Amino acid sequence: MLKPLWKPSAQRIKNSNMYRFMQTVNHTYGTHFTDYDHLYQWSVENIETFWAEMWRFAGIKASNGYERVIDDPARMPGAHWFPGSRLNFAENLLRFRDDTTALIFRGEDNVRRTLTYKELYAATAKVAAALKAAGIVPGDRVVGFMPNMPESIIAMLAAVSLGATWSSCSPDFGIKGVLDRFGQTRPKILFTADGYFFKGKVIDCLAKIAGIIKEIPSIEKVIVVPYTLEHPDLTDLHNAIHYGDFCRNETQEIEFTQLPFEHPLYIMYSSGTTGLPKCMVQSAGGVLIHHLKELVLHTDLKREDTIFYFTTCGWMMWNWLTTSLAVGATLVLYDGNPFHPGPEALWRMAQDEKITVFGTSAGYIAALKNAGVKPGKQFDLGPLKALLSTGSPLSKEDFHFIYREIKQDLQLASISGGSDLNGCFALGNPMGPVYEGELQCRGLGMKVFAYDENARPVVGRQGELVCTAPFPSMPISFWDDPKGKKYKSAYFEKNPGVWTHGDFIEVTERGGLIMYGRSDATLNPGGVRIGTAEIYRIMEQMEEIDDSVVVGQEWQNDTRIILFVKMKSGFHLTDVLKEKIKKNIRTNASPRHVPARILATPDIPYTLNMKKVELAVQKVIHGREVKNKDALKNPEALDFFANLSELNT
Repeated sequence: MLKPLWKPSAQRIKNSNMYRFMQTVNHTYGTHFTDYDHLYQWSVENIETFWAEMWRFAGIKASNGYERVIDDPARMPGAHWFPGSRLNFAENLLRFRDDTTALIFRGEDNVRRTLTYKELYAATAKVAAALKAAGIVPGDRVVGFMPNMPESIIAMLAAVSLGATWSSCSPDFGIKGVLDRFGQTRPKILFTADGYFFKGKVIDCLAKIAGIIKEIPSIEKVIVVPYTLEHPDLTDLHNAIHYGDFCRNETQEIEFTQLPFEHPLYIMYSSGTTGLPKCMVQSAGGVLIHHLKELVLHTDLKREDTIFYFTTCGWMMWNWLTTSLAVGATLVLYDGNPFHPGPEALWRMAQDEKITVFGTSAGYIAALKNAGVKPGKQFDLGPLKALLSTGSPLSKEDFHFIYREIKQDLQLASISGGSDLNGCFALGNPMGPVYEGELQCRGLGMKVFAYDENARPVVGRQGELVCTAPFPSMPISFWDDPKGKKYKSAYFEKNPGVWTHGDFIEVTERGGLIMYGRSDATLNPGGVRIGTAEIYRIMEQMEEIDDSVVVGQEWQNDTRIILFVKMKSGFHLTDVLKEKIKKNIRTNASPRHVPARILATPDIPYTLNMKKVELAVQKVIHGREVKNKDALKNPEALDFFANLSELNT
């Protein structure tokens, strides 16, 4: 029987928000739950009751209460949440206005700035007043092309306090990537910085910004935050103004515009590697209550916590982290390369800022391990209570690395969801154990299953991740999709009335989840579905391999597996090594996982959010066009995969 890597102490369980919530449910509804499994089952069998209780437990601030929780729990998509209620997202995030530290900003250039909750409110009030004077009204789009810095959060809060809809990209996006996103949604106001720091270098953004505003005529004003320069020259930027000049007005009270629960809050974007990005419109109330469920219950976030997530403003984890303000916690923002000036940079920061919740990506953990960093031995991580990982499946070996080299008494919450829902389907459970390779639990209120090829739920077998009941943070629409055709096609075409997410998973007997990669990248040799994560896990263990990407190639009326490996310095892909790779895969996965071809590649292509683009590689090897290379961090890496003669035999 598999032994857990970690179990919370009885005292830790009783001190958790999840336990307190469970006791509230028991007291209110006469239940006698003592563990997460029973609480979860209750939450998905009583969707309306659960979300009503979550509203109360989270203390949602609203000027008008709701008439009912959901108008039709059987309609998906199309169910409406909390009709009749009126609230403001920013008001909920700015409910604290005291001298507790709200934001700590750490830049790669060694800058450190802090804002208290009182100072954050005052700064937001100034920008909100300036936006109102500029004519911003509910429904207008305000966007950020910004580093992960305090002004990004301030601009978002100010915009949504007026009822505007916020959207953001990180400054490492190319001009085409920004135009593919902001060009669709036609914003009125653009917030940006003059540049940013990366690997010790200053990256200027002003020329890029000039190219962006030239192509988006809807932008009426550009507000530039000085970051790399004290007084950036804005001569070549039409309708541009310095941030300080824009918000010179006296601090005043914010008039939080009260809006329906489903008023548009964010426009989020898909990666856009197979065409124009999908523009997913998400509601203020839906994002708020969903995030608070995940932060307060599943992450056990409290006011005394200091939470960090390594993210950019172009990834949903930025939005997720920002909602932590509603809890009154201290947020740590970092901008720059996580390995600069050395691979231990973020862990020195974790020690210095006494971070209690540390969030990152699975790719970062793998890179940390390969770099030989041992954070637990190098730094004092006493305050650290939870480590969160997302972006791609976290391998079993990396689970062990975390407990061996970072900290033993630590809740490791591997979480999974997406920008589509601005949240997670599977998360951490502060009352439960952690097993290697497993996400601890399905999220409360999320009726998640693994569907087999006949659309039947299976346990202990791989299947398609589906959610069979509506949830508040579902997109209210796609932008410029008045009849909902794009929306329905994205999630409901394969299984009508059921959200089909596009991940290949296994629900375990323990109630945890194992992720096997994207289902649209699932390998299918001989008609047997194989998840790519199983092969990556084995590659990560081999000292000769730096990185890898695996795809399916159409071959002789079937599919065969092609494995591309990026070699570590000093190693070469010899026939002997190829046989070693095949043997490792055959032994540790199955004979069906063994690739038909193994080829060395100089680089592996990734999105700007550090996700491998298997589908783009698969397109290139079949001679098909990859329409949106600007969504990639290193688009030149795709050139290698075109016209490979080794793939013709």
